[in-house]
Amino acid sequence: MKFIGNTDEFLHLKNLKKQDCSVFNEAIEGSLTILWFESGSNALIIDGKEHVFTKNQIVFLTEFHKVTVKHIETIRFLRFNRPFYCVIDHDKEVGCKGILFFGASQVPIIQIPEEDVVQFETLWTMFSIEMESKDNLQIDMLQMMLKRYLILCTRLFKAQAQYPNEKVASDIIREFNFLVEQHFKTKHSVAEYAAMLHKSPKTLSNIFSKLGSKTPLQYIQDRKMLEAKRRLRYTDLQIQEIAYEIGYDDIQAFSRFFKKQEGISPSNFKEMFHENQ
Repeated sequence: MKFIGNTDEFLHLKNLKKQDCSVFNEAIEGSLTILWFESGSNALIIDGKEHVFTKNQIVFLTEFHKVTVKHIETIRFLRFNRPFYCVIDHDKEVGCKGILFFGASQVPIIQIPEEDVVQFETLWTMFSIEMESKDNLQIDMLQMMLKRYLILCTRLFKAQAQYPNEKVASDIIREFNFLVEQHFKTKHSVAEYAAMLHKSPKTLSNIFSKLGSKTPLQYIQDRKMLEAKRRLRYTDLQIQEIAYEIGYDDIQAFSRFFKKQEGISPSNFKEMFHENQ
């Protein structure tokens, strides 16, 4: 089921089967995608890394993620574009910027708890019913249900990723993730992002330590690496061009950075990927 508005608003709702994988090859500018795995064991390669998804897991993707399907059973697929609903412009409404979408290098994944499945099922049913409506209130209703969907998912992600309970700390992490997504090609130090957030680098590091995972610098480096690997895998750009795009004037500096992170040189990585095609 697809909704197409008068000013390019787009919403696509579908129960995907094995034969429907062509949707992953559709290029829709400014689109965001939510995949809810209904059953079984599903395997997708996202940006070159294989992910296995089980029943009632949800993953969130942007137009920039490169997805290859290895195996799927049944997926509840939802895709919308920026004119339909912009999660950046409406961040105060849903709070998913830097968490579900535009969150640096991570692929956000949640697990719907058993006690919440009915709530998600009911919302999906309402979505499906409203997709059949043809009155002038349809887009408002669909947007309202999308907001509800995003809010529910954001709450679960924060709980399952053990985000700090303090709103200020949580918002700083979200904004940092979003800033990295915007500026990783030109800003490579924690100090630069801390300045944009009006915090000291030490304060920023202390906030991230509460998550017990990566440091702010690791987030920045991971995002640069993700972009480098995307370019090496999916474009014909020369390594020097890729290095320049990510902010390295010196190809040797880029190669040292890449090898330190990945264990092999950019040229060997590119050759290895194409040999496996």
